[in-house]
Amino acid sequence: MRLSTVILPIHRWAEGQKIWRRAEDLGFHAAYTYDHLSWRSFRDGPWFGAIPTLTAAAAATQSMRLGTLVTSPNFRHPVTLAKELITLDDVSGGRVTLGIGAGGNGFDATALGQEPWTPKERADRFAEFVPLLDRLLTEDVVTERGTFYSADEVRDIPGCVQRPRLPFAVAATGPRGMRLAARYGQAWVTTGDPKLYETGTAAESAEALRGQIERLGKACAESGRDVAELDKVLLTGFTPEKNAVLDSLEAFVDFAGVHRDLGFTEIVIHWPIQDSVFAADQAVFEAIATEALGRLG
Repeated sequence: MRLSTVILPIHRWAEGQKIWRRAEDLGFHAAYTYDHLSWRSFRDGPWFGAIPTLTAAAAATQSMRLGTLVTSPNFRHPVTLAKELITLDDVSGGRVTLGIGAGGNGFDATALGQEPWTPKERADRFAEFVPLLDRLLTEDVVTERGTFYSADEVRDIPGCVQRPRLPFAVAATGPRGMRLAARYGQAWVTTGDPKLYETGTAAESAEALRGQIERLGKACAESGRDVAELDKVLLTGFTPEKNAVLDSLEAFVDFAGVHRDLGFTEIVIHWPIQDSVFAADQAVFEAIATEALGRLG
């Protein structure tokens, strides 16, 4: 079991760099950030770009992995994203993981002036986006003509520091996304079952997550792949327990134990942000960071 954190890009870098360095000092396996143009209740406040933030974090840290949770096609194109990721992987010395998902109907979906895509169109775009991005990150020269995304003699030299490319952590719960995770992912990401967020129970959530992992296993079997090859990542804060998993060290250890037994290999917790849905006691949070995994046994 690994423990990671997600640091929202809401701080000017004079303050933000202290948080990223502190995350490394606390021993987190990875620190991620959201790749949005804005997000929910934070829309009217500061919000910085994910790739520049991660580039600055790469220069401010030494060994902690860095990444997005998650990037989506909502405002990204595989050609430009690949160039930025290759650069970020180089600056970080090969410490980047790309969390990637199909996106949703939030502010990102209409920021460029388009109508929100239907769930089917999001899935169609994602199914084209991921394979093209895989090619762009592994081949020196790529030409592709797609329905949604194309590349014309695009050169991405010298490629990633990590070979054959930086790892993908594919966020998915539906069958098409699961198949993409099985084929292209080095990890799979979930936030749980959104239908249970408001009125579900912890037990119902655990059962839903068990079902998701079983479906991932079936998708891997269909792809001729061992599901054990994929890390299983749970981004907390969106199950019925919400951010209460950070109320105490004991509460988190119990939560982590249940989800480790389900098969999760990495749990991601939000860096505390007071007066928000991610509010938590900083001292408790740091105790969880430094002591929780040791108590799992």
